[in-house]
Amino acid sequence: MSNAATMERTPASRSAFEASILIIDDEAGIRDSLETLLMLEGFAVEMAPEGRSGLDLLARNSYDLLLLDLSLPGESGIDLLPRIKTLAPGLPVIMITAYGTVGNVVDAIRAGASNFVQKPWDNEKLLADIRTAIGRSQAEQEVVQLKKVLKQRYSFENIIGKSDAMLRLFDLVSQVALSRSTVLIQGESGTGKELIAKAIHSHSPRRDRAFVPLNTGAVPADLLESTLFGHERGAFTSAVAAKKGLFEAADGGTLFLDEIGTMPMEMQAKILRVLQDRRFMHLGGTQEIQVDVRIVAATNVNLQQAVRDGRFREDLFYRLNVITLELPPLRSRKQDIPALVAHFLKVYAEENGFAPRQLTPETLRILMDYDWPGNVRELENSIERGVVLSTGTSITPDLLPNQLRSATYSTELLEHKPDASLFDLMEEIERRIIADRLERCNWNQTEASEYFRVPLSTLNQKIKRLNIEVKKRVRD
Repeated sequence: MSNAATMERTPASRSAFEASILIIDDEAGIRDSLETLLMLEGFAVEMAPEGRSGLDLLARNSYDLLLLDLSLPGESGIDLLPRIKTLAPGLPVIMITAYGTVGNVVDAIRAGASNFVQKPWDNEKLLADIRTAIGRSQAEQEVVQLKKVLKQRYSFENIIGKSDAMLRLFDLVSQVALSRSTVLIQGESGTGKELIAKAIHSHSPRRDRAFVPLNTGAVPADLLESTLFGHERGAFTSAVAAKKGLFEAADGGTLFLDEIGTMPMEMQAKILRVLQDRRFMHLGGTQEIQVDVRIVAATNVNLQQAVRDGRFREDLFYRLNVITLELPPLRSRKQDIPALVAHFLKVYAEENGFAPRQLTPETLRILMDYDWPGNVRELENSIERGVVLSTGTSITPDLLPNQLRSATYSTELLEHKPDASLFDLMEEIERRIIADRLERCNWNQTEASEYFRVPLSTLNQKIKRLNIEVKKRVRD
């Protein structure tokens, strides 16, 4: 039996059947009756007269449901359930018995049965119970698989995290992906809004059609209508040929409208009409075009405030705000930073053909203390810089962008000089940054000026004003 349990399990033969069912019952008459009933209803059926042969079938094949007799020769149905659940953890099991006592029912449910049917059964009720159990099981398996795939994809799409905020987000994405509803993604710049939109599309029924992204804030207002809806030849001066727009390109798929809060009011009205009627016309055209497009929109501004300020249409806001996903800023999920860092270190070391890199403890401390106004994008850029500038396998604090080290300096100063004025704090931070760079440049002022991107004369003036002691260079 142990060898059979380790064999690769394959789907039971179904051909045109809607689902496959395994029956384990020692009474031939019961097996035959169930087989006839189930096959007439379109199910594929396999049967076993006792537990051992039933377990052998489970080890080799996968089924959608198991009908299990409680009273079997040798091991009872309840005794078999733990081994059945080991072989097929998600398989729904309906117990069948002539003795439906309360104790039997409780024992069967505790052992993992999903339902309990007493002989003689009512055919219609049994079929309803079977379809309900199979439907529930398939839905649960789809959700589990979707969550698994989503989390695997995030590992490659920089949407990485085990924080509670990110796990809640993953669960929401797994739920909304299967729907047709419009989704509004809200979050600060650099939090990964487009990656979330791609994940929604990739795991939706539209996955085989186009995902079309557009940053509406990057397109000039006079070109936005043509970009979205297309145009006819001669619609405007440079329209020398007809051209389809992004709504047509996304037909059957998903159109991602990033930074929708920047969209002009006139264009908002036209987007609203498409959301309502799923119809539009080319610029300069007269024929209506019907499309089936799912809209996923994103913004880093407060749309409700924009509505109050008269910068965004209230009716469009409510059309977009069917399902809202809030992306947490990196500063609120700092426990995810080590995993993100490990991912980016691997990506940029491989991209540049470098040996694996690692952070020194001090470098990681700086990253954990920083508040990341640019979110994950800023962290990624910082790690890429560190990898590219590193000459060894360790990334030290001097390879980080200035603003990260400045934040560390300011934190230390605030702790040790709580009564200092803002001017004094800023001057001391500037002094530390310049002295630190000079030391790392072996007191080569020309090299330091190039690093800071300032003229050498400007750097010399700052050195004198800040009373920085310049040491002699150590010759190699």
